[in-house]
Amino acid sequence: MPPAVKGSIKVEGQEIPISNPDKLLWPEMGITKRIYLEKLAELSPYLLRYCTNRLLTTIRYPGGIHSPFFYQKNAPEPLPEFVKTAVHENIRYIVMDSLPVLLWLGNLASIEFHPSLHYVGESLPCEWMIDLDPTLEEEPRIMEAAAYVGDILTSLGLQSVPKTSGATGVQIIVPIEYGVTFDELRLIGHFVAKYVTEKYPGLFTIERLKRHREDKIYFDYLQHYGGKTLAAPYTPRARQAASVSTPLTWEEVRRNPRPSDFHLLNIGARLAQKGDLLQEVPPQSVKLILQHLQP
Repeated sequence: MPPAVKGSIKVEGQEIPISNPDKLLWPEMGITKRIYLEKLAELSPYLLRYCTNRLLTTIRYPGGIHSPFFYQKNAPEPLPEFVKTAVHENIRYIVMDSLPVLLWLGNLASIEFHPSLHYVGESLPCEWMIDLDPTLEEEPRIMEAAAYVGDILTSLGLQSVPKTSGATGVQIIVPIEYGVTFDELRLIGHFVAKYVTEKYPGLFTIERLKRHREDKIYFDYLQHYGGKTLAAPYTPRARQAASVSTPLTWEEVRRNPRPSDFHLLNIGARLAQKGDLLQEVPPQSVKLILQHLQP
């Protein structure tokens, strides 16, 4: 066994310990920890935007993506002084609000970043997210399904941004004006879910138990709720292709891309060309929709 390699880098005035930089995290893509940290720095202006001031859950893969992994909610000890935390329901979460914190987590082989859907110390949602979760591991209809949901949201007067989950699914993000509750968004979500399952019964289901879904795509409006998490925009995923959860245009969705098309080795060039698509849609009011749905 080769000896462990340790060192450090200085970022924004903070000393970040680095261990085993040549460890392969994504063997099929040839991505070592050193390359991963470089890519995290490239992603940081985008990824941090959707993790700052939120409670962070990470998934760590110390031996790489094919090794045992674990979810980390409680902050590990010892913590560097520059790492901020927040306590929520007796769990001391990390708050990932800077590049040093991101790189420190990257050195710990934190590969996936799942922030809370609300800000620290608050209970209202930051945005609305619909999760389309395929039952099949390979689902060629996932972009078709996303396009149908996008059309329905448009008919309701809502602009939305689809993003790959980075795994097999698609999430659709609707920027909303702050002040709406999770329960109110769940009411709208249930309405849209019922509509698509009735209009496209061979494609969508709202059946929670996977064994009862057959080959249908689960329209999950329940995951967007207090205390739950979804993969952050621009988080890497522990998939063989080193895929990254990537916002798309609706035109791109209609060209039927694969989630694995967007990965750590090409995401930087895409962001340099297109920027953050989520920033192109302003927060919107859903009050008029709620007035028609609430008794």
